[in-house]
Amino acid sequence: MAGLALEGPNPDVDVLDGINGLAKDAPHWVNKAMEYIGEYGLIAALAVLCLVAWWSARRKPGAPSAVAGLVWAPLAAGLALLANIPIRAFVERPRPFKDHAGLEVLIPGKSDYSFVSDHATLTMAVGVGLFVAHRKYGLIGIALALAEGFCRVYMGVHYPTDVIGGFALGTAVALLLAPPAQALLVPLMTAIGRSKLAWLVRAPGVETADGDGGPGEGSRVVAAGSGMAPGRKERDKDLAA
Repeated sequence: MAGLALEGPNPDVDVLDGINGLAKDAPHWVNKAMEYIGEYGLIAALAVLCLVAWWSARRKPGAPSAVAGLVWAPLAAGLALLANIPIRAFVERPRPFKDHAGLEVLIPGKSDYSFVSDHATLTMAVGVGLFVAHRKYGLIGIALALAEGFCRVYMGVHYPTDVIGGFALGTAVALLLAPPAQALLVPLMTAIGRSKLAWLVRAPGVETADGDGGPGEGSRVVAAGSGMAPGRKERDKDLAA
């Protein structure tokens, strides 16, 4: 399939020319920065965001459930990228610089198909996956994904519809598969939280939803529940004497 060709005026190409035109007028150092940001930087920023969200989730009551939601974000991205393989092979849309001369291409030499954008798919799947688990981090992740989509068009390596398709695919996978993923991940994270790798799921001293706070926590909970203040036994002995 030649892929998404339109008769007459093509808004997809018009938007591409408008955004990519910014690269033609930009200083060289700006384009070099956009090249790095669009190819690697925003994905690295999302990875850091996931780590920050994980570190925060470990300190919450019911940490295994929170961590399970965060683990789903990168897993959703991986599944979305796998789903994109047959889509690209079916559509077979060439990169925009192969059909449209005069583009400012910041990363030449890409020979794979254009629809849908892997970068847009990956970043939006992570952003939406984070949003399902944690609204604040998710909004930041979605903002980074939108920035990634802009960069891909700015760099001249994708049409706007390539990016929109990637956003749709990443969102669909992250949302539709979240319930069965959580059904598998929550028990797994709970089991890890009771193992020697518990630090991966919860910070030391943090209780889980069922009150399992790890080694040493149970004795403190029992002592607190007994209502016996420190030194009570000693005072009882003195009164009995």
